[in-house]
Parts: sequence; structure tokens; C-alpha cells
Amino acid sequence: MTENKQNKSVPGICLSWDEVRKELPAINGDEELFKRVWEDNEALSYMYIWHLVLSF
Repeated sequence: MTENKQNKSVPGICLSWDEVRKELPAINGDEELFKRVWEDNEALSYMYIWHLVLSF
């Protein structure tokens, strides 16, 4: 049997901060600020995608 990979993403975002943080170099500032901006942009992207899906 093959194992199913559990999708642990939160509703309302495409890529979680934890996934993206692993790919970024060291942050020399307020990481919470980066996280908040990332999550705000992700929420807008998610909303845009759903708007396209539901409008057409």
C-alpha cells in the first residue's frame, strides 16, 4: 500500500509560512513581520483564485 501524504495546509492559504520559511535564507529582522506580510498576501491570492472559480 502507498501512504497518502497528509495536506496540512490551513484553509485560506496556498503555501504556508512554515513551508516557505524552509526555503528562505536567514532573516535579519523581525520574522513575525515577514510572516504577517506573507500570510496577508497568501490570503489575497487565495481569495482571487476562488473569485475566478466562482465567477466564471
